[in-house]
Formats: sequence, C-alpha cells, structure tokens
Amino acid sequence: MPTQHKNKTLSTFLAAIFGGLGLHRFYLYGKKDIWAWVHLLGLPLSIFAGFIGALVIGLTPDEKWDAQHNMHSGRASNSGWINILLVVVTFALGSTALIATIARGFDLYLTGGALG
Repeated sequence: MPTQHKNKTLSTFLAAIFGGLGLHRFYLYGKKDIWAWVHLLGLPLSIFAGFIGALVIGLTPDEKWDAQHNMHSGRASNSGWINILLVVVTFALGSTALIATIARGFDLYLTGGALG
C-alpha cells in the first residue's frame, strides 16, 4: 500500500526555518512524535537543534532518505541544488547564531553584562 512521499527539500526547509518549533518532525513523523513536542517545550535550545536537523536531513543521501521515509511511496527522491542551497544557508545562519551566543555569553561573564 503506497504511503505519502516525504519530500527531502521540504523537510530541510522546515528544519532550517521552523526547526525550533519542530515542524520538520511533525511533517516526517506526525503528531505522535515525542521529539516534535520536546522542540516546542524547549524553544531556545530547539532553534539550534533545528539547524542541526536541517543539516542532517539536507546531507542525507537520497537513497538512504527514501529507505527511511519513502519505502512504500512508489517514488524516488531527487533533491537538487535547492536542497544544497538550503544546507549552505542553514550552516551560515546556525554558525552565526552560535558565534553570537558564545560572544554574548562571554560578554555577560567577563563584563557583568555591560555593553560597549
């Protein structure tokens, strides 16, 4: 019996943009996925987890993706350049957010929160 085909590029997009909310998990596994709900409860950490999830999804080979998510869909994934661009943008956003968080942490620790 065919199942719904899970689009890898859409999953990468959802994880990159809405990963903190766990929308990619809801898309892939449905409302019963406990990790999707954990994303919603721990939003600040979930934002970083969403970036990591987008990288993992985007860099998964199409064959492995289909074996895990599209075994019975009757279709094969063929992710292209849009998926690669999403991975690059996700890496840029995630690394910028991480560096900014580290810098702000050092600022708070070393100067007691004073800006300037």
